[in-house]
Amino acid sequence: MSSGFAPAPGGAAVDAVTRTGRGFALLGAVQVVLILAITMLSPALPAIQHDLGLSGAQLTLVSAAYGLSFSGLLMLGGRLADLLGRRRALVAGAAVFGLASAAAGLGPGFAFLLGGRFVQGVGAALAAPAAMSLVRSLYPDEARHARALAVWGGLAGFGATAGMLLSGTVSTWVSWRWAFAVPVAVSLIAVVAARRLLPAGPSPVRVKLDVPGAVLVTAGLTVMSYGLVQAGERPWSAGVVWGPVAAGVLLLAAFAVVELKVADPLVPLGFLARRHRATALWAVFIGSAGMSTIFFLLSLYFQEVRDASPLLTSAAFLPFSAAQVVTGMLAGRLIGRFGGRAVMVGGLVVAAGGLVLIGMLGASSPYAGAMLAGLIVFPVGIACVFSGSTVVALEGVEDSRAGLAGGVINTAMEVGPTVGLAILVSLATAHATGLRSGGETAASATSGGYAFALLLAAAAFAASAVGSAVVLRGRRVSAGAGAGGAAVPGAAAPGAPEACPPAAVAGRSPKA
Repeated sequence: MSSGFAPAPGGAAVDAVTRTGRGFALLGAVQVVLILAITMLSPALPAIQHDLGLSGAQLTLVSAAYGLSFSGLLMLGGRLADLLGRRRALVAGAAVFGLASAAAGLGPGFAFLLGGRFVQGVGAALAAPAAMSLVRSLYPDEARHARALAVWGGLAGFGATAGMLLSGTVSTWVSWRWAFAVPVAVSLIAVVAARRLLPAGPSPVRVKLDVPGAVLVTAGLTVMSYGLVQAGERPWSAGVVWGPVAAGVLLLAAFAVVELKVADPLVPLGFLARRHRATALWAVFIGSAGMSTIFFLLSLYFQEVRDASPLLTSAAFLPFSAAQVVTGMLAGRLIGRFGGRAVMVGGLVVAAGGLVLIGMLGASSPYAGAMLAGLIVFPVGIACVFSGSTVVALEGVEDSRAGLAGGVINTAMEVGPTVGLAILVSLATAHATGLRSGGETAASATSGGYAFALLLAAAAFAASAVGSAVVLRGRRVSAGAGAGGAAVPGAAAPGAPEACPPAAVAGRSPKA
């Protein structure tokens, strides 16, 4: 496979390695900021509501708009990366994302903010799959590619935490609008530097775009996600909840029927049916659902129950971020030694333990106790889940479907929080209502509802760990795995330097 770079003669080989490292850093920065944009407004929502005079329903739409368009269009965006060319798709997506970020940050009112967030998601849906598929173009060697994927898997969690920290800090010291400066800056750098640092990738796939499939899957995911978002504030029996959810399910069922009949399907169902890929996608789905639930519920808990400021709320997640960074440094080595399956399953177990610790919270629980322990243990597990599942999910993917694979993985990453929050927040609210009717104070009932939801999430993680271990038993996918999943000799050499999310963004590339 051509990397898209000219051969580097003689001493120019060092320059080529440096350029590859910078290219990976650029892609890593894009991935981090696309995920950062999901959580970058969460701690600032009260300030946004006050500044713009928004109703509760309008605030919910602002919070959900980015995720709705991002998750709904990812399948299409992944296929377009294969059809249009990877670098071209990345540049186009980054340009749309950056312009929309500027509009959202500078706009005078609700319409600009809502429209900007929605269009941000459109650009992200095109850029995210292209960025992941370009990692393959940068590292055509299977051992280095798999190790790069181990690093890549940790970037999502790092980006989500960074969004929380950015939002709380900026909204406290200046204005929440300044949070949009980061997406604008990274997008501008990506557009300007992409041609110099990134290969074009293989020639675009010359097949007809499955337009009916694209329309059905986009509409199905978007409509269903909208209904699930409404479930956070309304009962499931409300028409605005079950109506869109039912319509979304029907549209996705129609999508499946279409994919079985067309000659060049948008997403071949056999691509998703491979047991190792389906299991890894579930791990990505439940991992992102668990992480978003912690961010959402604890942001409310710290500010509403414990009366903390947005800045203190963000500071509470600093140990979370530090644990992710340390685990990211070790992810490639762990996968090289134990295999992607073992790291993914082990991560699910560790994350379940972290959720149990956080789920012990009460209205007056000290931060420096089970809460802090959970905020350290959970990110260790979730970083392993994302790194291991990314390697497992991309095992054996043909180069012509790299964009599609990136779209599928990112879809699992984006749909997970929507579904997980809808279910767990509803359960937390119902449990809190029951406690309140039983005579509990508002703070105690709210804390009890959050704890109940987190413990249920812990049970789901534990069950997923057992199920994944059973489905993938006997299977080993290492950081040096080739297309068929066999370990590549020398891929996990002891002492080999490892990249981590922040190092990748700073310009270090995965070492073979």
